Amino acid sequence: MRKIHFYIGFHTRFGESLLLSGNIPQLGDMVPDAAVTMNYMNEEYWSYDLELHADPAGLPPQIQYKYLFKDKSGRITEEWNDGKLIDIREIDATEIHLQDTWNFAGQYDNVFFTAPFREVLLPPASPPVKPLPYRGCTHIFKVKAPLLQEDEVICLLGSIALLGEWNTARPVWMSLESNWWTAKISLPADTFPVAYKYAVYNKKHRQFIRYEDGDNRLLHSNTGNNKLTILHNGFVHFMNTTWRGAGMAIPVFSLRSAKSLGTGEFADIKLLVDWAKKTGFRLIQLLPVNDTTDTHTWKDSYPYNAISAFALHPLYVNVEGMARKEDEKIVKSLGKKRKQLNNLEEVDYEEVMRYKWKIIRQLYQAQKESFFKDEAYLQFWEANRHWLVPYAAYSCLRDKYSTSKYTAWKQYSSYDKKAIAKLTGTDQKHFDEVGIYYFVQFHLHTQLKAATDYAHANGIIVKGDIPIGVNRYSCDAWMEPELFHMDMQAGAPPDDFAVKGQNWGFPTYNWERMRQDGYEWWHRRFKQMSNYFDAFRIDHVLGFFRIWSIPAHAVEGVMGHFVPAIPLDMEIFSKRGIYFDHRRFCEPYITDAVLYELLGDNRNLIKDFLELNGDGSYDLKASFSTQRKVETYFAGLEINEENILLQSVLYDLISNVILFEEEGSQRQQFHFRIDIENTSSFGHLDDRLRQQLGALYTDYFFHRQDETWATHAMYKLPALKRSTNMLVCGEDLGMVPHCVPEIMRQLGILSLEIQRMPKQAGMEFFNPANAPYMSVITPSTHDMSTIRAWWEENREKTQHFFNNEMLHPGPAPYYCEPWINKAIVIQHLYSPAMWSIFLLQDLMGIDGKLRRKNPAKERINIPAIPRHYWRYRMHITLEQLLKEKDFNNELISYIHSSGRAG
Repeated sequence: MRKIHFYIGFHTRFGESLLLSGNIPQLGDMVPDAAVTMNYMNEEYWSYDLELHADPAGLPPQIQYKYLFKDKSGRITEEWNDGKLIDIREIDATEIHLQDTWNFAGQYDNVFFTAPFREVLLPPASPPVKPLPYRGCTHIFKVKAPLLQEDEVICLLGSIALLGEWNTARPVWMSLESNWWTAKISLPADTFPVAYKYAVYNKKHRQFIRYEDGDNRLLHSNTGNNKLTILHNGFVHFMNTTWRGAGMAIPVFSLRSAKSLGTGEFADIKLLVDWAKKTGFRLIQLLPVNDTTDTHTWKDSYPYNAISAFALHPLYVNVEGMARKEDEKIVKSLGKKRKQLNNLEEVDYEEVMRYKWKIIRQLYQAQKESFFKDEAYLQFWEANRHWLVPYAAYSCLRDKYSTSKYTAWKQYSSYDKKAIAKLTGTDQKHFDEVGIYYFVQFHLHTQLKAATDYAHANGIIVKGDIPIGVNRYSCDAWMEPELFHMDMQAGAPPDDFAVKGQNWGFPTYNWERMRQDGYEWWHRRFKQMSNYFDAFRIDHVLGFFRIWSIPAHAVEGVMGHFVPAIPLDMEIFSKRGIYFDHRRFCEPYITDAVLYELLGDNRNLIKDFLELNGDGSYDLKASFSTQRKVETYFAGLEINEENILLQSVLYDLISNVILFEEEGSQRQQFHFRIDIENTSSFGHLDDRLRQQLGALYTDYFFHRQDETWATHAMYKLPALKRSTNMLVCGEDLGMVPHCVPEIMRQLGILSLEIQRMPKQAGMEFFNPANAPYMSVITPSTHDMSTIRAWWEENREKTQHFFNNEMLHPGPAPYYCEPWINKAIVIQHLYSPAMWSIFLLQDLMGIDGKLRRKNPAKERINIPAIPRHYWRYRMHITLEQLLKEKDFNNELISYIHSSGRAG
């Protein structure tokens, strides 16, 4: 029999507890719900005693284990992936004492063990070695230290002779075993207590560098004969907020090179890497690159409307890169077309796609006999068949029926795996219509992989983007409709950039169903991304706390409410002394005064859509009672100024309510309509009622939901983050609940900080100098105007910024002169944030000769326009950018002087 004693220091309060989970049945087989409860020793310490009766041969070679924290509500938080283990077959001691440290996910040091740092930015200074034997040792010291320089190792010094008696010339060198610096020592019983510290030593120059920060660590007693103590001491105590990097952001389609074909391509990323390496940038951030082919029109340029969360977009393939030598005849005509498309200022999405598919089809016909026997393709197909086969079938059927709306297909409207396997069989006459999608996806994969591998070889990481949703009629929704709420639409509440809110049209996620299989769809998605990317941005991370859910009958985002959300019941109104008038609160409030506010003397134009009530108010006619009905009506009319106005006014009237009824509640539960203070329905109430409802509104949005949203986020985010070792960054902008910053901090998810979008109420601007270390700071995103364009948008704001943020007296220059743009870029580079990331347009803005003449042409997206055409393209080629010596040298100087050379 062997005994294992687990000890961990962790502060708890009454009602809280610690659990222990491991990969053996006695510890629950790593299933959190089956973890064992530890023994309370005091407020700072917990223990657990385990007896192993089995022969070591019947146990796994290593017992892996971790700790879990259970709060008063029963919510469980696991410590972060720490690699705690016991080499049970190698250790001959009969009794093992484990003295452990909880690994807090939000601790800065954990970031440096993610894939981008371990594999590209900060590979271990010393390679891991084969573990030394345990025989004869009484104590094993283990500690992690991610930020070592070349030739540096961790050493151990202490108060006894075996630990050098604090003589820095006689340290105990430690060896790197996996991620742990390890020392195996036999300590005599008469030496305790022992004071010790970890330190850094340069092995090559045999030079002591420094001790870790803080007080000495203490080891109080020996454990006796045939006993072994293993100390997992967490991280070396250093200030690990010193590493800072600079990155640049640009959509792939916006790249321009001499060899691209009217749009940026995956092959162009290599040139971007060359430029990034030359100037000192360590990160390239891209927008989503998944296939969005829905209508075969420019509307498919929207990169967040994926028809597959796994397939890549054919827009980005380099057709010459798909060709063999014997295909020269097919691609020789590209020169003329390339010149025509590359001479355009912006991307002509439809023409680029039309021409690329023409060449792809020719290449497929020329290569198909040998292609499907190619070993590289066969490996790709086997690794990706779970999504590739359904995607190819979906794409084939979409084109056959001229719609992605699979519910309208005559056959296969419901996904059936066996039927699709037959449909896509190589013996089918129509196989070419399927096989061509295998062909293009393979080439997209190899080209993107080659580009990101090239980035890694040059010390640069690539950051991808995970959209919050998928197309309502996507391949994913077709395959697994149970994962989505198809009757709802995801979006965002109103903000400064979209005053009517945003309706993205995506179905919302059925998180309850996803949780049943451990979020397997998300795991597959993250695994697919990790084939190419080192880090990713979670688009609208707030959606993992609660999503803005809009009913199918609505068009504008303002018609939504948060889900989950605790509704208000009738009793709450009664307790607050509010008489509940259902018609006044829940139905569109329409009077002549309201119509005059909207249309002035032209208010009679709208009355054909209304019915007059006996009290002088109006109701909408049944055929115009929802925004979707109004949209359908006007879609069949001529587009002119009057019809556009009437449609907009009808939308406003429909949304002129104070409360939305909770579906199925039989008029008993309600949600507030967002921004009620901007509605005439609210404005026409008496002062007392406005005050009463206003107080309830504030409580509903800013207090009542917080714990619910926190609980739901903690069901999802830890499990999702644990499934990948990519660096996770959250886009936490908009209406941010109080619980969001703390949960992101707990999970080690980097926040996004934007100077123009302060998160603190009452602030006009955010100062980059106040950014938290675990954050990305940027002056602009793809959803915003660039620095230069913003400077001209609002003269009053610009003046405030010039005087109060830049601290310059007098009137602000009308245009954003290069020195102003430069000052803003430098301000962000010197921020304490881990990453400063810049749109390429903002970087070029510092050079008066290089930058684009018209800053309005640099805008990538306008969120207020639901059907925006995403077509921005660099105005110079990457080849030219590489030759801009003065500009590049200037950037090199700023990056190095700011300490962001990585």
